[in-house]
Amino acid sequence: MDNLTAAREQMALSLTFHIIFAVLGVGLPWLLLFVEHRAIVTGDPVWKALARRWSKALAILFGIGAVSGTVLSVEFGLLWPAFMERFGAAFGVSFSLEAFAFFAEAIFLGLYLYGWDRLSPRAHWWCGVPIAIGGTLSALFVTTANAWMNTPVGIVTADGKVVESEPFAPFQAPTAWPQITHLLIAAAMCTGFTVAAVYAVGMLRGKRGKYYQRGLTVGLAVGLIFTPIQLLVGDWAIRAVEKNQPTKMAAIEALPHSGDNAPLSLGGVYDEETGELKGGIEIPSGLSLLLGGSPNTHVTGLDKTPKEDQPPVTTTHLAFDLMVGIGLGLFALTGWALWRHRRAAGTWRMRADNDESWTKVFTSRWFLRALAISGPAAMTALIAGWIVTEVGRQPWIVYQLMRTEDAVSTAPGLEVWLYVTIVIYTALSITLISVLRRLARSPIAGLDAQGNPLEEKAEVAA
Repeated sequence: MDNLTAAREQMALSLTFHIIFAVLGVGLPWLLLFVEHRAIVTGDPVWKALARRWSKALAILFGIGAVSGTVLSVEFGLLWPAFMERFGAAFGVSFSLEAFAFFAEAIFLGLYLYGWDRLSPRAHWWCGVPIAIGGTLSALFVTTANAWMNTPVGIVTADGKVVESEPFAPFQAPTAWPQITHLLIAAAMCTGFTVAAVYAVGMLRGKRGKYYQRGLTVGLAVGLIFTPIQLLVGDWAIRAVEKNQPTKMAAIEALPHSGDNAPLSLGGVYDEETGELKGGIEIPSGLSLLLGGSPNTHVTGLDKTPKEDQPPVTTTHLAFDLMVGIGLGLFALTGWALWRHRRAAGTWRMRADNDESWTKVFTSRWFLRALAISGPAAMTALIAGWIVTEVGRQPWIVYQLMRTEDAVSTAPGLEVWLYVTIVIYTALSITLISVLRRLARSPIAGLDAQGNPLEEKAEVAA
């Protein structure tokens, strides 16, 4: 295996593994703050049980995410030394700020976990606020660096070297804020659907108590809120790509020729030799209509870019179709859930603590199965989106400034580090699954096996 292939495979593996924990680290603290606030306001033991259980899960996920994030940091210097030497100063501020956000998050997470029975309820809740803010800022700062790699600005070069750089240039990259917003909303969606999926599985196994109903409802409510918003933000993001990275846009749609009346392509395999899409479904003038509102909108195709500067078209195109397809599926699922709730409760308003109104909604096993799939599906869409972002930029590591093949290390034996990384992540995955399964099977204080408060059971018996 040559160095370029080994380095690319290792970065793909590391990013795919880490991003799952990164997005849960963004979304789960905000959900945790909500359920703990409900516990403080209502004094309900079910809300308190949810908050305590989620805090343990957050600690486990944070630990794994910290390890995988550290591996990624090391890989930048180990695999791409020429890139770091030439452009490290251009986005160094983003990574420095990310480090501050990460350590603030870690410090307050320690206080939060240690302070459950040692702080007042409100003081304990406030310890969770910096965790949520720190996790969000960490994702924001890292994403600005990636956006700068896609659309570099704020640097002056001479003789192939950066002689001047604007410290906050990553925040000024044309794709920065669409990409940041797209990722943060994706993090909320992935967290919501993952939480809903966990409790849907529990309910499929016969656990229909308040604990499981409320956990599912909180996750599903987040999906209901953010899925339609993501459709709008995704449109904003793709327009930024079309304006600033026309070659990536052409690869996303596997569009071989520039011109008006550009078709919208669904599926298919792009033939690198003939420059044609085979096996796909084309909607006449669909892309021109979506981007400009008119069939006469001119769209740049792959014919404007030399073949050696084109990304892997089929991979980029199918990954984008997968992301959009799953997103539309989740949108349909949330609409179905809201409709079912409206029929059962007689209102469009969702309240997680209104247990009676949700009892009928959760009776359909097909509905629960769909929710159980929604968590993995949302994560799959997230990973597909990152494939579009990273593969669609190729063959550039910094768009139109540095090719990936020129940035890779020339040191021998890079494939060894790939195999070591596979072993490490396999061990981490086995450990994570084992610990989370043990946590899920452990008794919940104050609740029976079905997830209902023991005190209610005692009152019924009396």
